Amino acid sequence: MLDRVRDPAPGPGPPRSAPPEPTPARRAPAISTSVAPSDSTRDTAAPTAPDRATASTGRRRFLTYLLAAPTLTIAARAGLDATAPAATHAAEAEQGAAAPQLIGLPGIPDILDLGDALIVAGLPTAHLLVLEIAADGRAALHLPRLEVGQGLTTTVAMLVADELDARLGDVDVPLSDGRPDLLFNQLTGASNSVRSLYDPVRAVAAAARARLVTAAARRWSLPADTLRTADSAVLAPDGRRAGYGELAAAAATIAVPAVPATPKSPDQQRLVGRRTGRIDARDMVTGRAKYAGDLAVPGAVPTVVARPTTINGTLRTLDASAARTMPGVLGVVQIPSGVAVLAETFDQALKARDALRTSWNPGPVAALSDADIRARLRAAHAPFLVPPLLTQYVDAEFDFAFVNHAPMEVLTAVADVRPNRAEVWFASQTPIVAQQTIAAELGLPQDAVTVHVVRGGGSFGRRLFFDAALEAARISRAAGRPVKLMWTRNDDMRHGRMRPASHHRVRATYGLGQVLSYEHRVATVQTDFRHGLGEALTAAGFSLSVAGISLAQAFFLLSEKNPYNVGIPTQLLAEVPLEMHTGSWRSVYSGTVRAADEIMMDELARRLGQDPVAFRRARLRDAGGRAVLDKVAQAGRWGRPMPAGQAQGIGYHDENGGRVAYLVELDATDPRLPRVTRAVIAADLGRVINPSGLEAQLTGALIDGISVILQAGNHIDHGAVREGSFADFRYARQRHSPPSVEIHLLPPSGPPGGAGELGVPAASAAVANAYARATGTAPRSFPLDF
Repeated sequence: MLDRVRDPAPGPGPPRSAPPEPTPARRAPAISTSVAPSDSTRDTAAPTAPDRATASTGRRRFLTYLLAAPTLTIAARAGLDATAPAATHAAEAEQGAAAPQLIGLPGIPDILDLGDALIVAGLPTAHLLVLEIAADGRAALHLPRLEVGQGLTTTVAMLVADELDARLGDVDVPLSDGRPDLLFNQLTGASNSVRSLYDPVRAVAAAARARLVTAAARRWSLPADTLRTADSAVLAPDGRRAGYGELAAAAATIAVPAVPATPKSPDQQRLVGRRTGRIDARDMVTGRAKYAGDLAVPGAVPTVVARPTTINGTLRTLDASAARTMPGVLGVVQIPSGVAVLAETFDQALKARDALRTSWNPGPVAALSDADIRARLRAAHAPFLVPPLLTQYVDAEFDFAFVNHAPMEVLTAVADVRPNRAEVWFASQTPIVAQQTIAAELGLPQDAVTVHVVRGGGSFGRRLFFDAALEAARISRAAGRPVKLMWTRNDDMRHGRMRPASHHRVRATYGLGQVLSYEHRVATVQTDFRHGLGEALTAAGFSLSVAGISLAQAFFLLSEKNPYNVGIPTQLLAEVPLEMHTGSWRSVYSGTVRAADEIMMDELARRLGQDPVAFRRARLRDAGGRAVLDKVAQAGRWGRPMPAGQAQGIGYHDENGGRVAYLVELDATDPRLPRVTRAVIAADLGRVINPSGLEAQLTGALIDGISVILQAGNHIDHGAVREGSFADFRYARQRHSPPSVEIHLLPPSGPPGGAGELGVPAASAAVANAYARATGTAPRSFPLDF
């Protein structure tokens, strides 16, 4: 049962059943095609605690961008004509703590986080969004991001429809092909899409609306400010009506609209904040939605690849004679990662692949298994200093296993490589980098390679990389024909990307009821960030070489912080370079770093004889965080009596402009078969566009937390991944999910935060803490049944 709870707050408009009131037009000043940030510029990030509000507001305003480029049928480019009024946010009153606390230092993400850095990198091209209104009245916002089930196309459609005063059903959100002109503004990741698109999408739609109104005013010889917009049309006071489609051509010729192109204030929004079903839901359940595997590209033949027996192994010998004679086989070609088999059907290709006679050279980590990797991670830490005499302290070490991304849709890519050009179709979070890489591999100019971005069936970070697309391009070139390459589940489990294994060493010192210092040292197998992040950070002004830090360390510094006053906090990252396929997994470092921190908060509370929620609340630096914690404790009835072998657990996290707390109840009557029986979630993500979509994200994060803490991980046996499918990669199923999930969204408190990754650390920690309390143990290695 999912209980959806929205805490009382002034609504964005009339009740859902009421028809939307038309929006009046207003007379505009002269058009401004570029608006510099100023004190009147709209704050673009969620509000922060009072002790950080002033500095945060200033730097967020610096990040605001206000140039939009709509096209109206004939792609006439125009700028944003006016800026939205700054949203006001009253600082929350500080609530008293149980006892005076040492004030800890803010983390770097409190000042500038990874999402902010990516927004800065995208500033030069933020104005290049394209909105088209066709003669049939349909509006299409070409989205430079990837839809992988997170509901982004629905969110963007809602923003467009709201600003245009269009019917939601009249708005389409196709995915843009790879666009090199966007530079760093076509990367889907870091929970950044809504944060970075909220203002530009609204601005481009508002600019289009202003031109449509102006076109109608000219047609009817009426003052533009007497006209209104509603239901995809401009309305005159005398009852005349002109649909957007019939005005589109005239609107495209207007350079300076007669009314301001001002995005709506929150109280004027009528769709934003309303529970809305997915605009693509019917297509998904009826099969009309097309994934890469569904595409019928002329001549593209089913293709699979035989792969090494160990990670990064290489081919030693090949006998393909039997496979070549099998029914339907069209070709066998060798590529760096294995041997590709092309056939008339995938069934024929798979059977012929299994008939190949191959032997393989071992990969570079063939001598390593889990214990060896853990030993290397532990050895990567510098030892803690001896604590001062008589200082009380808590030491803890944590191990987190490799975890496969395991998106529901297996990787698939279609490639058609010709002597002087190439086209590739696949689900890509980084299409520009993919285009550059594929072009270099094929020896073609970048503009000779077209990357068609196709919706994906899940990602969790997996589609930041384009392994299948690069392979497909290589195979198509070698075979001289178009191919449709499918990675099987086994392929991706054993040769795809994984969250790196990590080891954490934590020490906290305390005395007189205070936490005096907190050291967290993280050692991970090196994370592969070669998907354009480094270039984006450089564009944002981060000179990694001058700073003397690696890309991974920059990512770590921009994303990791301890939200509590814990005296002097220290967080250090050490990487162990192993030639393995790693990648960003949902919440990247925070999924393990903050889970370990939250487990430590429980243990420190026990040492100090304090309740875990009260302990956190007294030390949270952020008033918004305390409100979230209060809500989840109240709604979840924290501290209620539980039967023996059952317990509650709590976890908190803030990142990407959002805050969330999870409270779970777990039954460990049989400690070998624990199950989460109830979950209560409280979240503050500022302005929520679609509550239904946000609740889905938070619920998905809960399932991730249950999985990676209790049961799901990847083993390494002599350089090979043991798990090959969902049969042995034990991700949570329906029977492992809590029967009751209750979600509380706090009233809107500012512009939207990022939700895609926010919940995983808090959910993971809540599950781990509940298990510890239910069993009276202190688990240190995850997943528990590893």
